[in-house]
Amino acid sequence: MSTTSIPDHSIRICADRGGTFCDVHASYPDPKNPNERKEIVVKLLSQDPLNYKDAPTEGIRRILEALTGESIPRGQTLKTDKIGRYYIRLSTTVATNALLERKGKKHALLITKGFRDLLLIGNQSRPKIFDLNIRRPPPLYSTVLEVDERVTLVGYTSDPNAAEHAVQFDENGKIVCGYNGPGWDENDDDQGEIVRGLSGEAVRIIKKPELDTIRKDLEYLFSEAAGSYRSLAIVFAHSYTYPDHELAVGRIASEIGFTQISMSSQLLPMIKMVPRGVSCTADAYLTPVLRKYLDGFFGGFDEELKGNEGGQGGRKARVEFMASDGGLLDLDNFSGLRSLLSGPAGGVVGYALTSWDAKRKVPIIGIDVGGTSTDVSRFDGRYEVVYETTTASISIQSPQLDINTVAAGGGSCLTLLNGLFRAGPESAGADPGPVCYRKGGPLAITDANLLLGRLIPDYFPKIFGRNENEGLDVEATRAAFVELAREVNESYAEGSRKALTLDEIVYGFIKVANETMCRPIRALTEAKGYALSKHVLASFGGAGGQHATEIARLLGIQKILIHRHSSILSAYGLALADRAYELQEPSAIVFGDANVTSLKARLDDLSNQVLAALEKQGFTGKRVRVERMLNMRFDGTDTAVMVPQNAEGPNEIEIGREEDFGEKFNKMYKDQFGFVLEGKDIIVDDIKVRGIGKTFDFLGPSVWDELDTLKTTRITPDSNKVEAKHSVYFEGPGRIETPVYLLDKLHVGDQIHGPAMILDSTQTIVLDPYSQSTVTKSHLYIELK
Repeated sequence: MSTTSIPDHSIRICADRGGTFCDVHASYPDPKNPNERKEIVVKLLSQDPLNYKDAPTEGIRRILEALTGESIPRGQTLKTDKIGRYYIRLSTTVATNALLERKGKKHALLITKGFRDLLLIGNQSRPKIFDLNIRRPPPLYSTVLEVDERVTLVGYTSDPNAAEHAVQFDENGKIVCGYNGPGWDENDDDQGEIVRGLSGEAVRIIKKPELDTIRKDLEYLFSEAAGSYRSLAIVFAHSYTYPDHELAVGRIASEIGFTQISMSSQLLPMIKMVPRGVSCTADAYLTPVLRKYLDGFFGGFDEELKGNEGGQGGRKARVEFMASDGGLLDLDNFSGLRSLLSGPAGGVVGYALTSWDAKRKVPIIGIDVGGTSTDVSRFDGRYEVVYETTTASISIQSPQLDINTVAAGGGSCLTLLNGLFRAGPESAGADPGPVCYRKGGPLAITDANLLLGRLIPDYFPKIFGRNENEGLDVEATRAAFVELAREVNESYAEGSRKALTLDEIVYGFIKVANETMCRPIRALTEAKGYALSKHVLASFGGAGGQHATEIARLLGIQKILIHRHSSILSAYGLALADRAYELQEPSAIVFGDANVTSLKARLDDLSNQVLAALEKQGFTGKRVRVERMLNMRFDGTDTAVMVPQNAEGPNEIEIGREEDFGEKFNKMYKDQFGFVLEGKDIIVDDIKVRGIGKTFDFLGPSVWDELDTLKTTRITPDSNKVEAKHSVYFEGPGRIETPVYLLDKLHVGDQIHGPAMILDSTQTIVLDPYSQSTVTKSHLYIELK
């Protein structure tokens, strides 16, 4: 293809850098029909230091080389004149890996005097309550600086009419009624000035920070004598409602030259100092690592990619990033805290938008079997979002898709522990990778699938070995398993048990891995009262197709959907994802008729701000949807529930029934905890508005609509569409000569009965002997007998 056949700014590229593989999906105008777009896919190892420095950059280089027809040497700055504005979309596990491996940036914690050890003490949770040797993970920060500042809340009460006990304000924020509590004297200056906080609460300023002293302390932290700190986390008491002290200290730090200043009041203006503080330190710990990676990424491209206005380094980068909540962010809003689930979130968006049917409303379980781990989620017409999660023993308070992860994937190491088969949690990763990758790695799940015939080296990408040009090494895998089988049978002989064949031993590890992958699925469904049999399984990820039918049988699920791009669905999901922008304010009012007008006014104000921000980004009219939420709890409790407004239609800003929040809160609270606290006031802790800008118009009819009218043709094992026969091991019948089909040569409506293997350039799908698959326009639809 020549350069002239690709119009400028027309290529759209999405790259997902996972733990083992980096997937790149690109689309471009069809030269014969410019109104249609064609696709190209590249899959490469996430780490291959002998051949390239950065996998997404290398993947984009290969895309540009293939589409322009030009030879582009590795290491050469890439021209981006053919790439559309905001059409490099990236998801990355850089921040996640930095947290898991504790390789973040050294930073200092600035906290209110007297609270030095607050984040070390934490919330006192004991996940292993009977463990005699308790090992508390160390904090993320390296040093603590106590700041002599203090504000406190005055006279809060849940009764809006309790003038006797509460400070009240007029419309201009002036006090109309004092506290009148024990020892209170509103004319006594020593009591401190009282102001109205962002939440509406009365805040008494007990001690303002000494800015000159703080400047000297920060200059010392910045100096070589203290360790040359460049990253700060600022966490002050009650800053969620009174952020002025944090902002003042942040301005001084910026003047001194600190490059990363994470302020809890700006990151998470929410009550609860511990999770707010831990999240702030996580951001100060991870964002510098993420920025360093992104600086290196941008360094591989010309100046046009970086734009010419605002943003990093005085420029507005033409790149979007996947956030943990499934929305796209620009560079200015992307941070370490918001990127922890960046990679898996793209896959959730991908299967949700391509598998859901709004008329039938059949819930979907998404299982992403990657190289390092398996990520599981559930979709029932709405993304399930959680606001507090624990990752690597660190409690993070930030909106994330509800994704359960287990350390079992294609790269999970296989070991024998006291005679028991074990798959993971250790991973062979991308470098060295499993034995078959030809780099001296350990046995892994990929090796097991290879030896059982579930992977065919002749049809697998030849990207292995030192020179990245060799196929999978079957013989090395066989030799390693023979040695492991000898060890297994020796241990079995000691117990007078029957020796196992090599296939039985190898398949034993597959069974262990499958059970491990099922565990988080049951936690997301059965543990929450959902019947698994009423779900569809959407399988994706590089190893998903080899495990899908067996996992579905273990769970009692009868229907499976595998997208044509399932192996790279996290990258494909980036192409479908929406731009997201959200605002949040603290609150401290009782939910009830007296405050509905005030709540609606604040929601409307935030909604208008969100709409204005999205309009600047080019999203207007029906391309914009607004979600309004209240973070609610019963008075006297500390567990809040984020409640979305009941609404219909594309734009919830037009719906004004705030009373729906109360009904929905009671329902959600009872679903989660099994009871409601009758007679208790409901407190609104936070007000949140999320705006979504649609980046595509219509994906076409759902796969279920297509199946209703599809005419099928059964493909027999002696058909000319059979590419080859391959020996595959299945539990029960053992080895079977199995037909091999190439997905590109199958037609819509073709129906294949198992056993069978369906392959393309990036994935291998295995049908067991008791299943059948129907080819649709965008999926393989599998039914289990």
